[in-house]
Amino acid sequence: MSPLVLNCILVLAWLAFVGGLSEAARRWGYGPEITRKIVHIGAGQVILLAWWLAVPAWLGIVAAVFFSGVALLSYRLPLLPGINGIGRKSLGTFFYAVSIGCSMVWFWPLHQPQYAAIGILTMTWGDGLAALVGQRFGAHPYQIWGEKKSWEGSLTMLLVSYIVSASVLLAVQGPILTTWLVAAIAAIVATVLEAISKYGIDNLSVPLGTAAVCFWLQQMLGL
Repeated sequence: MSPLVLNCILVLAWLAFVGGLSEAARRWGYGPEITRKIVHIGAGQVILLAWWLAVPAWLGIVAAVFFSGVALLSYRLPLLPGINGIGRKSLGTFFYAVSIGCSMVWFWPLHQPQYAAIGILTMTWGDGLAALVGQRFGAHPYQIWGEKKSWEGSLTMLLVSYIVSASVLLAVQGPILTTWLVAAIAAIVATVLEAISKYGIDNLSVPLGTAAVCFWLQQMLGL
């Protein structure tokens, strides 16, 4: 079996596991928001698999195009009932797939996959946990451009984004000053982008914006 085929099997096996876990949660009585967030957070971890397995960029692009098409169809047909509702006014699932493809197009040729990982993981963990915390504990709401948010959710986004960014940078370059500085700025940018985005575009703006800020700051600092 070729390494490429094996890598594809591993990625598909992970996605199948995430889908199975989401379905199990639904059968155990958890609501649709929990099952969606299981997929939202779990599926994004494929960026770590792609980094670890050195999956070629073209394969990530093909997969992103395929899942983007499935996402678009799912808004009209019940292809992803656990993730999208028919007629739901959000393109979040579509932007989710596009963001992974764009991240690999950008950073794989540069041999800098850590920035793609920062962006995607910030979107999956940060946005996913922020939504759950905001819905469960959001006692202090605010509104931007008609989008209802909560300070509890935004603070969760800030904290989780910082942890994600710092963890990836720490693994790549160690505990130097710029690790903490870049992670802090990236977390602020991610939180602002998540707060001002509408129609699910935060699934694109957060990962690409966060990755871009980290990359450019590291370039400016000579790292």
